[in-house]
Amino acid sequence: MAKSRTAAENKAARAQAQAARKAAARERRTQLWQAFNLQRQEDKRLLPYMIGAFVLIVGVSVGVGLWAGGLTMITLIPLGVVLGALVAFIVFGRRAQKSVYRKAEGQTGAAAWALDNLRGKWRVTPGVAATGHLDAVHRVIGRPGVILVGEGSATRVRPLLAQEKKRTARLIGDVPIYDIIVGNGEDEVPLAKLERHLTRLPANITVKQMDTLESRLAALGTRAGPPSCPRVRCPTPARCAACSARCAASNRSGSNSALSAVPRPSRSADPAARDRPSR
Repeated sequence: MAKSRTAAENKAARAQAQAARKAAARERRTQLWQAFNLQRQEDKRLLPYMIGAFVLIVGVSVGVGLWAGGLTMITLIPLGVVLGALVAFIVFGRRAQKSVYRKAEGQTGAAAWALDNLRGKWRVTPGVAATGHLDAVHRVIGRPGVILVGEGSATRVRPLLAQEKKRTARLIGDVPIYDIIVGNGEDEVPLAKLERHLTRLPANITVKQMDTLESRLAALGTRAGPPSCPRVRCPTPARCAACSARCAASNRSGSNSALSAVPRPSRSADPAARDRPSR
């Protein structure tokens, strides 16, 4: 009886897991189709490029198959169709990625978003230092060493990077430290090329050293001052993080000042004490 019950439970668990996988795959296909439709509306060259890549790969494979003949032709034609679909999908992914980076460029937090989406074994700590003008420095630990990535106004970010570099160097010794400013100015790295720039840095440390660095640098914490909202008043009911921090700071200071402004009662102010005869 127990064995049959266990077998039934295992069968139900397998069926449930299979249904969950099917639902996840269906959701991914739906999201992919929605992303394709959005990108097609914004990028008028997407479909011609995808169709051109597919037709080119299939045409080359068919031509080579007809020239070779025999079993090679039977093999190359389906292979060309599969490769053509794969290349068309790669074209879609690249153009969609460029479109996303183009929209995000210049917005606050774009560099932190790009770092969070890095592929590979990167340890990202966003906002290790910041100013009240929404300039920020993010820390990345990887095989090259420690990379400090700044975003915002270059004139304000450079001193912030220098200070954070000194703080970091005290803890990590001879490990290389790289500093990068994200932007389109001189000696700056564009947002779309940030990942490529990081992957081209030389590998200087091992994965074990990365773990040691991460535990050491965790003691530094963050040195982010209270941010300021660029708008006079947030138009949405839910305030942004900058406004919430500013309101919390003002509430704390207001409550402290209100407590200090309350007068303490004295004996002379008590009417009962004033009427009581002195001995």
